[in-house]
Amino acid sequence: MDRAQKEKVVEELGQIFESSGVVVIAHYEGMTVKQMQDLRAKMRDVGGSVRVAKNKLAKIALEGKPGSKMGDLLTGMTVLAYSEDPVAAAKVTEAYAKANDKFVILGGAMGNDVLDQAGVKAVASMPSREELIAQIVSCIGAPAANIAGAIGAPASNIASILSTIEEKAAA
Repeated sequence: MDRAQKEKVVEELGQIFESSGVVVIAHYEGMTVKQMQDLRAKMRDVGGSVRVAKNKLAKIALEGKPGSKMGDLLTGMTVLAYSEDPVAAAKVTEAYAKANDKFVILGGAMGNDVLDQAGVKAVASMPSREELIAQIVSCIGAPAANIAGAIGAPASNIASILSTIEEKAAA
């Protein structure tokens, strides 16, 4: 890899570190190509990506970026899993680590906050952006449904009273 290629990789990694909601660093030593492809597919399904890069280039890219202290995690055979959604990459990597003992989460970063293994696990347990939106919408919609039910209730009560009177009159 010549200097121009290295500079391009550093620039790409810098953009990843700046624009990602979460970056997870893990060891992948001993994983097969099929397992790595499976991980990439799962990350792609949630809008994330997986990137293998030289640790030295990743450390250079981290200089002056949010979460620059996670450079200490870049030792050995590391892989970066990242997503714009602050929870997606953490959820996928946590689930994948449970199923594959050769994939070991070291930590990561969420904005300026550096995460250890427990931090990544905590982020993975949080609801995703879509789940939060659904919860908020249901909270907003519930009062409206209650109001509609309350407004409609007197009319249904009148209708049942009228039908009762009709039945008595017919008898």
